[in-house]
Amino acid sequence: MTVITPETPSGLTGLVGLSRDELKDSVAAAGEPAFRAKQLWHWLYCRGETDFAEMTTLSKDYRARLAAAHTVDRPEVVRDQLSTDGTRKWLFRFDDGQEAETVFIPESDRGTLCISSQVGCTLTCRFCHTGTQKLVRNLTPGEIVGQVLSARDHLGDWPSAKPDRKITNLVFMGMGEPLYNYENVRTSIGIITDNEGIAISRRKITLSTAGVVPMIERCGEETGVNLAVSLHAVTDELRDDIVPVNKKYPISDLLEACRAYPGVNNARRITFEYVMLKGVNDSQADAKELIRVLKGIPAKVNLIPFNPWPGAPYLCSAPDVVDAFATTVNAGGLIGTVRTPRGQDILAACGQLKSESQRLGIRERRLQEAAARAAT
Repeated sequence: MTVITPETPSGLTGLVGLSRDELKDSVAAAGEPAFRAKQLWHWLYCRGETDFAEMTTLSKDYRARLAAAHTVDRPEVVRDQLSTDGTRKWLFRFDDGQEAETVFIPESDRGTLCISSQVGCTLTCRFCHTGTQKLVRNLTPGEIVGQVLSARDHLGDWPSAKPDRKITNLVFMGMGEPLYNYENVRTSIGIITDNEGIAISRRKITLSTAGVVPMIERCGEETGVNLAVSLHAVTDELRDDIVPVNKKYPISDLLEACRAYPGVNNARRITFEYVMLKGVNDSQADAKELIRVLKGIPAKVNLIPFNPWPGAPYLCSAPDVVDAFATTVNAGGLIGTVRTPRGQDILAACGQLKSESQRLGIRERRLQEAAARAAT
C-alpha cells in the first residue's frame, strides 16, 4: 500500500526516523559541516535528548535554527498501563490522531519491547483481536522508532550505553504485518541497530510474519534480524481458515522460504509461533505433523496458550493438552516451549493489542465531546 506520512500539526519537520544519510542531507541543507550530523545523531539516539537547547556540542545558532524548523517529539502517550506481572503497555497517539500500542515485558534475564508496524492490521487472522480491525495505514520510520524512544523515556533507559538498561530485546510482534510495511520497518531497524545510537543488536531483534513469502529472503539479507513465523496450523485447509494469507502463500512455499532464510542455522533458529486452540489444532496428530513439516529447518516452536478477548471464536486448549503437545514436539527433535502469558489483565498479551484501548478511546472521546458541547 502507499505510505502515508502524517503531517506535523506544528508545521515542523521531524528528525526522528531519518536514516543516517537523510540526516546528513538535512544538516548539509542547513549549511552546517558534515560532522554535525554525527553529533546530532548522538543526541537523538544515544542520549535521548528532546530539547535542542540542551544539545550543547552544537552551536547556539544552529540549535536555534533546529528548534525553529524541526522537532524530535515522541508520540503522545494516551494511556500507560501496568500489569500485576510487571508488563507495561502504552497506547500511543500519532500526529494525525491514529493510535497503536507498544508493550514492555520485563524478565529476569532480559527486557523485551514489543512494537507495532501498522495502525490496525493488513491481515485477518481469526484468533487475533488486532486482526478484527481494518488496516488504517503503515507507520512511518519515525513512528516506529518513536515507540522505542518513548519507552526508554518512561523506563529511564538513557543513555543507550548504560550497562543496566532495561530494554535489551526488540520484537516486531505488535499491531500489523511488518513485511507489508517493509521499507519503513527496514529503515527503522537500521536506526535501532546503529552502534552509535540506540544500539540494539540485530541478534536481539525478532521480526514476526504471518508468511509474506516474497519478502522473507530480502528481509534476511537486508536486515539480518531473527525471523519468527506465525504458523498456527499444519494443513493448508486449516491455515487457510485461521491465517487467510495462507491462501496466497501456502505452507509448502512458506517453509521453503524459511529453509532459505539467510543466516539460519542451529545456533540461530527460526521461531515458529503456534497458538493453542481447543479442539482446532491441538491434537497429538497435529503435533506429529508439525514435527514432520518442520523437518530439516533449524527451528524452535513457541506454543502460545490462546489469549481470550470479547467475542473470540475460540477457546484455549486445556493445560494438560498443551503440555502433552509440547512433550510430543520435544520428543520429535524440535525445541518446543510453552509461552507464559503476560499482561493479560491489561490486554497486553499476544493477539490482544489495540482493540480494547480503541473501544475505550472512542468512549472517552465521545464523553469529552459531550462535555465540550455542554460547556458551550
